[in-house]
Amino acid sequence: MTILVTGGAGYIGAHVVRVLHERGEEVVVVDDLSTGRAERIGGATLVHLDVASPEAVGTLTRTMRDHDVTAVIHFAARKQVGESVERPAYYYQQNVGGLTNVISAMEAAGVDRLVFSSSAATYGMPAVSLVEEKLHAEPINPYGETKLIGEWLGRAASRAWGLRFVALRYFNVAGAGWDELGDPAILNLIPMVLDRVERGERPAIFGDDYPTPDGTCIRDYIHVLDLAEAHVAALEYLAEDTREHDVFNVGTGRGASVREVIDGLAEISGVTMDAEIKPRRAGDPPHLVASPERINTVLGWHATRTFDDILTSAWNAWQAGPRRIEA
Repeated sequence: MTILVTGGAGYIGAHVVRVLHERGEEVVVVDDLSTGRAERIGGATLVHLDVASPEAVGTLTRTMRDHDVTAVIHFAARKQVGESVERPAYYYQQNVGGLTNVISAMEAAGVDRLVFSSSAATYGMPAVSLVEEKLHAEPINPYGETKLIGEWLGRAASRAWGLRFVALRYFNVAGAGWDELGDPAILNLIPMVLDRVERGERPAIFGDDYPTPDGTCIRDYIHVLDLAEAHVAALEYLAEDTREHDVFNVGTGRGASVREVIDGLAEISGVTMDAEIKPRRAGDPPHLVASPERINTVLGWHATRTFDDILTSAWNAWQAGPRRIEA
């Protein structure tokens, strides 16, 4: 069995590729290397391709046939909320167009198992303490809209030609399973904080007047290695003949605020991190924490790493890189 991973040279994708390799799976990575790096994929075969490009369907179809691919994990997408608000057409073209090409190629090649990288952004601003999958999805930014449309597309292909489809709605992914696989892009909170500290600047908090205990946004932080293991559980679930659900939250059920993340990094690192308060960003909900009950019960998956594990592993990975911070 060969598994094709789009975006497999990126932060989350590289962790999944390594976990699959450790299980003895054959892996083909498709990546345009715009944010990923080829050295992160180990011994996997690399196909350099933008999955949203006009030639992608043909190349993907040939790749699936040539490598006897039996399942696809689809990560390749754009993921910055603020950028999606500024460039909605680009996000629809990249995220919806890319998934459309992947599913078209799967149908042509006869590959019927797909794990889709969705997002908690599909929920929008739910007025509940724990977000369950049965909640009506109302995304508040184009990024979240593209992920919800991706779920609709997967579900429609399931009805049309029998695609076995699971969407994993990630909450806030952080940490590192191995130092060399730390988050390489300055797109998520923890690397954004460390990037500013390394440059001699104050970490930024975008809004401290939200209706939360300390005024900063609360998120459910999930260790990237826990998330990688959730993908393996999803692949195993797709092998079952009877599947009751096609959407699962991936989270811990516990939230931490932006200020708690910054204060935690300061404590672990011994580096002073005096945050600078900036205006709110468009499209940021104040509180977003997962109910993991469905994935715990149905897939048998549980997060096993703690918030401190996330912060410590992220700090160690940063310090192992080229921009070490002197405490």
